[in-house]
Amino acid sequence: MLNAELACNLPDKIVPQPTGLPYAFTDKPVTAWGGLRLMQEMLLRINFRATLDSCGLMPPGSNRGYNPATMMESFMVCVWIGGARFSHTAIVRFDDALKQIFGWKSVGSVSTFTRFFGKFKQQDVDEVFGNINRWFWSRLAPKTLTLDLDSSVVTRYGQQEGVAVGYNPHKRGRPAHHPLFAFAADIRMAVHAWLRPGDTASSSNVNNFFEEALTVIGPCHKVGLVRADSGFFVGAFLSLLESKRINYIVSARMNPVIRNMIAGLKAWVGVDKGIAVSELRYEAHKWGKERRIIVVRQEEAERPQAKGRLLFKMPGYRYQAYVTDLGLSPVDTWRLYRGRADSENRIEELKNDFGASGFCLDSFYGTEAAFRTVLVAYNLMSLFRQALLLSPSAVKLPTMRFQCFAIGSWIGANARRKVIRLGLASKRRAWFDGLFARIEQFHAPWLCQT
Repeated sequence: MLNAELACNLPDKIVPQPTGLPYAFTDKPVTAWGGLRLMQEMLLRINFRATLDSCGLMPPGSNRGYNPATMMESFMVCVWIGGARFSHTAIVRFDDALKQIFGWKSVGSVSTFTRFFGKFKQQDVDEVFGNINRWFWSRLAPKTLTLDLDSSVVTRYGQQEGVAVGYNPHKRGRPAHHPLFAFAADIRMAVHAWLRPGDTASSSNVNNFFEEALTVIGPCHKVGLVRADSGFFVGAFLSLLESKRINYIVSARMNPVIRNMIAGLKAWVGVDKGIAVSELRYEAHKWGKERRIIVVRQEEAERPQAKGRLLFKMPGYRYQAYVTDLGLSPVDTWRLYRGRADSENRIEELKNDFGASGFCLDSFYGTEAAFRTVLVAYNLMSLFRQALLLSPSAVKLPTMRFQCFAIGSWIGANARRKVIRLGLASKRRAWFDGLFARIEQFHAPWLCQT
C-alpha cells in the first residue's frame, strides 16, 4: 500500500510525459563504419585481394561456396571493427553498406567461418601465411631490424586441441595455448608467430622458428639485433645467432652457478640511484665457450618496484643478468635490452584490441589459422597507421576506430553512379580529403616511419 501522505500528494489525473523523436525504418544501406573506405582504398593500392587469391587458400567445396579471399578479408574487417569471437562475424554479414564498400557479394554465416578455418591443416597454415607474410615484407622499404622474441599464454576454458596445463602466471593450473612471437621493434609489426600447446617450453624448437622468421623477412631486410627473455637462454640458439653474425641480448636464467658468481662480484659501477652494473664470463655445460654476462643490481629500498631475482647471500637487492655478444658498456647493453618491453605491449594489443585470444576452435590448426589471420590484420593496420596517418607513435586500434572508421554513412547515387556519403562535420572533411589524397600517392616500397 502507498504511504498515506504520499497518496494525498498524487495528482488526480496522470500527466502525459513528453516523448522523444518518432522512429521509422529505412531500406537504405547504412553502416556505422563508413571510414573503412579509407582502409579499403589502401588494400586496393597494395593489391591485397590478388595476394589472397594466389596465396594457396583452399577453394570452396561447391559452386555455391564462398570465395576464400572474401572469407579472409571479411574476417579481418570484423577484427578491425572490434570483433573478438566468431559470433561477432555476424556484424559484418548483415551490414550491406560495408559489403558494398569492400565489393563482397555476400558474407558467410558464423558456422561458415568456423568451417572455413576448421579445414586448415599444418601444411595449409605454413603455405598460406608464409606466402602472405613474404609478400608483405618484400614490399616494405629495406631496413635493419631489431627482432624481439617473446612468448605468451592464452588461457582456454574448453577441451580444444593443444590445450594443456603448463606455465600460466595469471591463472595457475588453467589449461592454455603458449604462442611464440617475433616482432620487428623498429616498425612495431609482427614478423612471425606460432600457436603452440600449453605445456610447450619457451625455447622449444626456437631455432626452427627463428629460421622461418628470417625466411619471412627475406633478403630485403637485415636483422641487426635479437632480444629475448630467459626462455631463450639456450646454447644452441645463441650458437645459431653467432653463426649468422647476428648480435643478441638474451635474459639469462638465474641458475645456481650464475647466482654464486654474482654473489662473488666486487666491481660494481653505480649508474643511478639504487642501480649498479657489473659483468662476468660464464660457460654453461655443452656451450663449448665462455660468453659475456651483464649483471644489473637494484636496491629494493631505493627501487621498490624493481624486478629481478633475490639472492639469499645478498639480501636487499634484486638482480638481472643478460648474455650478449655486444661490445657495449654494461649500462648501455641493459638500456638497449629494456626496449624489448615494448613487445609485451604488442602482445597485449593483439589480445585486447585485435581479439587474438578469442577466436578458438576445436581444431588446433584451425585456431592457429585464425590467430595468424589476426596478425596479418595487425600488420595491415600498422601499415595504415604509419604510412598514411604518419603516426609512428603507438596509436591503438580503438583510437583509430574512433578517429577514422566509426563514421555513420550510407550508400547513395550521384549521376547514376554509386557513392558512399560520409556523415562528417565540415571541420573534419578537410582531414579526410587529405587522407584520401595521401592514399593516391601510396606505392611500394612502403615507407614506414621509424
